[in-house]
Amino acid sequence: MTDVVLDYIPIAVMLIFALILPFVIMFIVKQITPRNPARFKNTTYECGKEPIGGAQVRFNVMYYLLAIVFVLFDVEILFLYPWASSYKNPAVLSVFPAFTSVALFEMTLFILLLLVGYVYAWKKGAFTWMR
Repeated sequence: MTDVVLDYIPIAVMLIFALILPFVIMFIVKQITPRNPARFKNTTYECGKEPIGGAQVRFNVMYYLLAIVFVLFDVEILFLYPWASSYKNPAVLSVFPAFTSVALFEMTLFILLLLVGYVYAWKKGAFTWMR
């Protein structure tokens, strides 16, 4: 066997071990778990009291819309920081001289797309908490 194939043997062993281990653990747990169900053990436990009402609660969609807006602007900052730190970097400009014009165009396009998302969220009323 060549050295390249021999280098992959530990990875193959680890992969096989990772695929088999969860099933072995589930089998062992199934074998050693005590099985004595009772009526009281199978009831729903909620702070020591009997639950009142159903478990399905309706959430306001505004929570999800606010979370999407947060992710939208969080991603904007995530992409804006590396761009700003490498925009005038001499090492980047020596490798790619047209980086400033291309980066400026790409970031302008990116910010315009995020602005469209901002306007959409504003029109949907994501920034007004109570309606």
